[in-house]
Order: sequence, then C-alpha cells, then structure tokens
Amino acid sequence: MTKAELIDHVHSQINGRSKKETAAIVQEVFNGLQEAVKSGGRFSYPGFGTFKVKERAARQGRNPKTGATIKIKASKTVGFKPSGTFKDSL
Repeated sequence: MTKAELIDHVHSQINGRSKKETAAIVQEVFNGLQEAVKSGGRFSYPGFGTFKVKERAARQGRNPKTGATIKIKASKTVGFKPSGTFKDSL
C-alpha cells in the first residue's frame, strides 16, 4: 500500500472531511509515531504492535565491489514487533 492508497482508504472511512484534511491527519499520526519513538524509544499500539529503537553494534563488513574489508560503525534503527492478535490474523 502506498501513502496515496492509505489516504484514500482513510478518506473513504471518514465523512465530512476533504481529502486534503485527511492527508494532514494521516501525516500527523505518522509524525506523532515518529516523535514517540525518537523521544521514548518505543511506541506501542494494542492489537497492532510495537515500534522500538534498536542498536546495531559496530562490525566488520566487505565492499561487494572490491572485496576489501571495511569497518561499519554502530547505528540505530527502528524495529517492529507485531502483536499476537495481528500475527494470528496473517
């Protein structure tokens, strides 16, 4: 599903809102989720799942073109763990 398809889906479920207002609401939901993960390290939505910041340790890697060993520095990423209800529905 693309962003436009998500906005269309949400718009079809909401009465009395323009598509532009619906797009702003969807964007604000994702902004809130992003801010929650950044500030608190996690965001949980019951029945859906949990987004958490994960730490990746520094490690050795290889340049695929040359085969030379390179050092990959530590980084952070976001992981998602679906709830049991969501997992069972798949």
